[in-house]
Amino acid sequence: MRQEKAAVGRKRRKGQRFRVNAPISIPLGDQALGGFTRDMSNRGVYFYLDSAQSPPKDGNFEFFVELPSEITTTSCCQVWCLGRVKRIEKGNSHLTGYAAEILKYSIKKAQRTILNLA
Repeated sequence: MRQEKAAVGRKRRKGQRFRVNAPISIPLGDQALGGFTRDMSNRGVYFYLDSAQSPPKDGNFEFFVELPSEITTTSCCQVWCLGRVKRIEKGNSHLTGYAAEILKYSIKKAQRTILNLA
């Protein structure tokens, strides 16, 4: 049964996910929530935040992911994303997992846009 659920989950995904442990920042007013990613694709991301923190559950939210040079194969870059929370998984630890759909993203390097996809 567990293998069937895993297979169904893979069939629903439209893009290949890559294991990426990278810092994530979610600006909220004059402060930002900090966490880290578990995996990413061009259409979605799974990330962890401290259980006391929470991104907007309804509607869209902005976030930034800092991709290391090991992932980009060049230099470190920042990715701005517009996303929407699709699933929340409360864990036994102090972390909560979030699956979010990526609606738009823009890859930035040294504060200048090098690729913009909508």
